[in-house]
Amino acid sequence: MFERILIANRGEIACRIMRTARAMGVEVVAVYSDADRDAAHVALADRAVWIGGAAPAESYLRGEALIAAALEAGAEAIHPGYGFLSENPDFVEAVAAAGLVFIGPSARAIRAMGLKDAAKVLMEQAGVPVVPGYHGANQDPEHLAGAAEAIGYPVLIKAVAGGGGKGMRLVEQPEHFADALESAQGEARTAFGNAAVLIEKYIQKPRHIEVQVFGDGSRAVHLFERDCSLQRRHQKVIEEAPAPGMTEAMRAAMGQAAVRAAEAIGYSGAGTVEFIVDGSDGLRADRFWFMEMNTRLQVEHPVTEAITGVDLVEWQLRVAAGEGLPAQQEELTINGHAFEARLYAEDVPKGFLPATGRLSHLEFPALARADSGVRAGDEISPWYDPMIAKVITHGPTRAVALRRLSAALEGTEVAGTVTNLGFLGALARHAGFAGGQVDTGLIARDIETLVVVPEAGPQHVALAALAGLGLLEGVPSDAGFVLWAPLEREVRLIHGGAEIVVRVATQGAAAHDLQVADVRVEARHVGGSWRLDGQPAPAVAVDGHRITVFARYGLVFDLVDPLAREGAAGGDATLIEAPMPGLVKAVYATPGQAVVKGDRLAVLEAMKMEHSLLAARDGVVAEVLVAPGDQVSAGAALVRLEEEAA
Repeated sequence: MFERILIANRGEIACRIMRTARAMGVEVVAVYSDADRDAAHVALADRAVWIGGAAPAESYLRGEALIAAALEAGAEAIHPGYGFLSENPDFVEAVAAAGLVFIGPSARAIRAMGLKDAAKVLMEQAGVPVVPGYHGANQDPEHLAGAAEAIGYPVLIKAVAGGGGKGMRLVEQPEHFADALESAQGEARTAFGNAAVLIEKYIQKPRHIEVQVFGDGSRAVHLFERDCSLQRRHQKVIEEAPAPGMTEAMRAAMGQAAVRAAEAIGYSGAGTVEFIVDGSDGLRADRFWFMEMNTRLQVEHPVTEAITGVDLVEWQLRVAAGEGLPAQQEELTINGHAFEARLYAEDVPKGFLPATGRLSHLEFPALARADSGVRAGDEISPWYDPMIAKVITHGPTRAVALRRLSAALEGTEVAGTVTNLGFLGALARHAGFAGGQVDTGLIARDIETLVVVPEAGPQHVALAALAGLGLLEGVPSDAGFVLWAPLEREVRLIHGGAEIVVRVATQGAAAHDLQVADVRVEARHVGGSWRLDGQPAPAVAVDGHRITVFARYGLVFDLVDPLAREGAAGGDATLIEAPMPGLVKAVYATPGQAVVKGDRLAVLEAMKMEHSLLAARDGVVAEVLVAPGDQVSAGAALVRLEEEAA
């Protein structure tokens, strides 16, 4: 076994690999960019090496820097994780040339599966069923149109070097083919530097089922299937294992096909063979076809680990160190069911727009496995994928595992950025999904019911008001009531773009009565915890003027500070700062511009509401520090005025 390995990746997957390596007694070396100096994976490693700037091209995609870091740190092997250089055959060869071990497949195996058209020809030769289509080299538009006619509409145009839905177009009628082809080729050329496409039969009720394989370079086994049909724009959202409705005959057929695919290319390590399945007539052994092979560990590998009891990273390290397959096929069994939901920093109502921000609070319930590469206090960087965590649950049956997933999502607490947590919760409660009616079009069909912004009830508003006043903490055990009239005050909150006025009457440290519109809410501290109208209060996080109540997947409020309002209107501020995280919609200031008090300098969009940021005094603009479209954190400087003359 290796004594020390370098992980050529970051975030969640780097932390995941480190946990297994450390448990095996293997030292781990992390690498980090300028943006990741204080990242979780850096803190978790035995040693960390800086490799460059924040942009991936300046750091995690610099193969020579990664290899130099491994040699400098005395590592014997490099684990690529997933993404970045994990499926780059040139990097694999460079690692070997430097005298290091690449923990993964050979460059030859990666190249064999790197182009979809060539891979499908190879799979046909290996006896693996492939989707009817054209995978040839002739890219003449007329020839491709003829191939589409021969296959039969609807057809799918796909970039041969594609992934993530880029360079992909669905064509349902012959008259739309030419425009769709031109569009797909243009997108493929921009994204991959390769405009070539293939044409495939479009499956009307498709399911995306993939098989986990593991090889030692000559033999391979499969660790059963995962269903990844719950997708949005070809991106996986919730994955599960095993696939609902799977028959033993089809599982055996798919598993054998996946093993043939792996052994045909001499595969070593963990890989995934992806199949498209026609689910229009149930799952049948003659209705699945090879799509592609991912020659790396997959994001969703934890669900396979949950149902098999296998640590796939441990297997990767053992085989890369020279061991044979750790288990034979007949030794592998399925135990129960598992789900994985991908928690992202993204604004779902705005079209799943990636978000940034500092995570002021992050906590997961004990009933779930949470694979994460961030902690409370960390920044979600605009440079990398905005994944916060993968939430994984396991149960003896699909129904139990799904109920546990729903409960785990409800119990997940995250504050500081917008997330897709509510969207995931809605999916976990979707009746069709619960009934196993899964296909890749489910989310698109039901998107309006899945993307619903939760509304705060009077108790939630009351709790936010108490938190904003600092009345939830430090209640003495012997707190009682005041003897005279209650202390009354008014609190103003912003929620969902609207201002809410709350009147608070304090009876004592442990008792408050609140008026929210025409509803009275009674807050009492009983037995060491707060209760609202007799019901236990949810958890709350306060970060400056921002309050998050952890109910309905996180309800966000902003406390309106009247003193801060007056200061903004009449102070002598030099810096105009963002009052909350948001998107810069417009900038009206220019350097050298003379402004007077009250002039609009910028517009910030936050919480579905536009906020005009005004000059707090007369002056001259010294610097404009942002541009329209920038995502900024609370307190970020937007415009600086020249200092006032003494």
